[in-house]
Amino acid sequence: MKQSIIHVALVVRDYDEAIDFFTKKLNFSLVEDAYQPAQDKRWVLVAPPNSDGTTLLLARATSPEQLSAVGNQTGGRVFLFLTTDDFRRDYNEMLARGIHFVREPKQESYGIVAVFEDLYGNWWDLVEKNLTKVDKT
Repeated sequence: MKQSIIHVALVVRDYDEAIDFFTKKLNFSLVEDAYQPAQDKRWVLVAPPNSDGTTLLLARATSPEQLSAVGNQTGGRVFLFLTTDDFRRDYNEMLARGIHFVREPKQESYGIVAVFEDLYGNWWDLVEKNLTKVDKT
């Protein structure tokens, strides 16, 4: 059996402000934006540039309970992990676009990492993994 996660739902306050952030600040691609009339909602998918993996489903909050989760879907922990093939390039571009980093770049055993927040305050890791395999013994 082979399975994979194709979408991760991210609860957002507003579709258009979220699309604007992800496409202009993080340089993500808008994969799909389709109105679903039966549920009066939009099916909005975004993905990192040149990605063929999991996409983010931008899900607009429709209740007070959902709205209270915007920006805090994991209770203040890092929520999503964005990997890159060139940490310094992406880190500097993100800084230039106004992305706020809450933890500065740090070399770890697995690679270099920094923590940034999205427009709602969710924390993300920006990671460039080491090319060599990490010894776990």
